[in-house]
Amino acid sequence: MVIANPIYDVVFKRMMENEKVAKFFIGTLLEQTIETVVVKPQEFTYTDRLAGLSVFRLDFIATIKTESGELKKVLIEIQKAKNQIDLMRFRNYLGEQYKKEDSHNDEKIILPITTIYILGFKIAEIETPCLKVERNYKDLVNKTNLKTKSDFVEKLTHDSFIVQVDRITDRFQTRLDKLLSVFEQTNFVENTKIIKEYMHETDVEEVKIITDILHHSGTNPKERKQIEDEQEAWRSVNAMFEDKEKELLKTLKETEKALNEKESEINEKDKALNEKVSEINAKDKALNEKDKALEEMAKQIEEMKRKLGEN
Repeated sequence: MVIANPIYDVVFKRMMENEKVAKFFIGTLLEQTIETVVVKPQEFTYTDRLAGLSVFRLDFIATIKTESGELKKVLIEIQKAKNQIDLMRFRNYLGEQYKKEDSHNDEKIILPITTIYILGFKIAEIETPCLKVERNYKDLVNKTNLKTKSDFVEKLTHDSFIVQVDRITDRFQTRLDKLLSVFEQTNFVENTKIIKEYMHETDVEEVKIITDILHHSGTNPKERKQIEDEQEAWRSVNAMFEDKEKELLKTLKETEKALNEKESEINEKDKALNEKVSEINAKDKALNEKDKALEEMAKQIEEMKRKLGEN
């Protein structure tokens, strides 16, 4: 079956519009049963006036209720390239979400936050395709881990999940494996990496729903065009950032070279100054030795005068 690559915002949005898929996606990563879920894509437009680029993109906020009755806000971010603007934008976005009041049953509340990052690039130090960064409560006085949790602490800190799509393999055993298989970046049918062949036979209902949705997105001309437009827009943005990065690196190298030359110049001057100081110190030492010799000679003359006077 051919399916669309779900790392594109427009495709991921189509997936998450299905309630079963949204529950499966979030619940599988969080390892919790999700009773209810409401996913709201948040529109964001990146604009660079100098380059004349305006790129529409989506972030995803899901309000979930777990089997235990706990309410959470889940922020889902897809980052296809490691651009500084994306990292800073999401940090600001995360800060805004911490400041924002939520509502449940028309009541104003503050929800704990969990973040999910789907990355289209590799983190060099982390080889696993799916990583959980979680918090532990530790009693520093007694050096023990606490099992109890505080609502106050939960609302001020958060767990994070990271999916590295380029590290997903053909492993197909657990529910997590089967979810990740949809994001696997292999078996593309063309160089654009928009459409790929899904090679697995799955017995999980939600994965079947996902592949059906992705098949429609990949074969529907209108949706295919939306993916191509998004891909082209971000190709332009990435090229722009690559050019800016090259320019910045060139400037940094030139600055570093100038600083090294200035440092060498200063070192040469320091060396010459130290040599001059050494020369002055040597002359001072010689003068001091002459002064001592003259003093000694004067003493001897005085002693001779004294002896002649006695005679």
